[in-house]
Amino acid sequence: MAATLIDGKAAAAEIRARVAAEVPAFAGAAGRAPGLAVVLVGDDPASQVYVRSKGRATREAGMESFEHRLPPEISQDDLLELVAQLNAHDAVDGILVQLPLPAHIDEQAIIAAIDPDKDVDGFHVVNAGRLAVGLPALVPCTPLGCLYLLKQQLGSLSGLDAVVIGRSNIVGKPMAQLLLAESCTVTIAHSRTRDLPDVVRRADIVVAAVGRPEMVKGDWLKPGATVIDVGINRLPTEDGKGRLVGDVDFASASQVAGAITPVPGGVGPMTIAMLLRNTLVAAHARSGLEAPAGL
Repeated sequence: MAATLIDGKAAAAEIRARVAAEVPAFAGAAGRAPGLAVVLVGDDPASQVYVRSKGRATREAGMESFEHRLPPEISQDDLLELVAQLNAHDAVDGILVQLPLPAHIDEQAIIAAIDPDKDVDGFHVVNAGRLAVGLPALVPCTPLGCLYLLKQQLGSLSGLDAVVIGRSNIVGKPMAQLLLAESCTVTIAHSRTRDLPDVVRRADIVVAAVGRPEMVKGDWLKPGATVIDVGINRLPTEDGKGRLVGDVDFASASQVAGAITPVPGGVGPMTIAMLLRNTLVAAHARSGLEAPAGL
C-alpha cells in the first residue's frame, strides 16, 4: 500500500496565511509592520532564487522587506559593518545572511555577529544553546518546519523512536533537539554510523538530511514509518535540465512508509513559511508583546 503524501505546500500556505493574519494586530500595537532584512553576497543563481522568494513572501505577508545585494568581492569587515547596522536598525526584527558566502568570508564570524534576538535563521550559538537546554529560542527554519509536518501527521510524538540522518548544525542537530523536546527517543545517524540500514529500520520517524541523493531505500524502513526527506539534489537528465530528488529513494520508500514528504513539494516550502513565523515571533519579543498562541 502506497504511503500517504505529506503536503508541505498546503501546510506552508496555512502557516503563511496565519502569519499574515497576525501582522495587522502587531502593526496596530507596535506602530509598524515586522521587518526582515535579507543579505545576499555574490551572484550564486540558487541563492538569488531563494532571496527573491523570501522577499516576495515577506511582502505578501504584509511585512517590510529590506534586501541588501552585495558584490562577491566585499570584504568581511564591510559585511560585518552592515550586520552591525542592521542589528541597530529599529525597523528590522529579523536578519538573514544567505549562505553560502564567498570563500574569503568566515561564515561563523558573520553568524556570530548577528543579534541573537534577530537571528531568524536560528544559527547563532546563543539560540542553539537556548534550544539545547529547553529555553525559548529562534529555531532553524527547516527543522522547525519538519516538526510541524510530523505533528500535523502524527499528533503527539511522545514515546516514538526517531532517527535523524545527518548531523549538521543547520538541520540534523536542531532536529534532534526538537524531537527530544517532544519526548521522542532520538538517534542521530551519520556517515560513520555502523549498520545504518538496521539503525533506520528501528525508527517510527525518519528524518533524512544527509545530502546524498536517494540514499535511504525502502528496505531500510520500518513498515508504516513516517519519513521526512529534507534533501534537495539535482540529478542529470538527457535533456540537460536535471531532476530534483531527495535523500530518500521515493519509489521504494513510498511502498513501505506510512507517510512521506515528496521532493519537491514537501519540506522545501516549509522553510520560508517558518522564516516568516520566526520574524513575527522576533518582532513581538523585541516590542515587548506576547506572540500569538499556536505559532
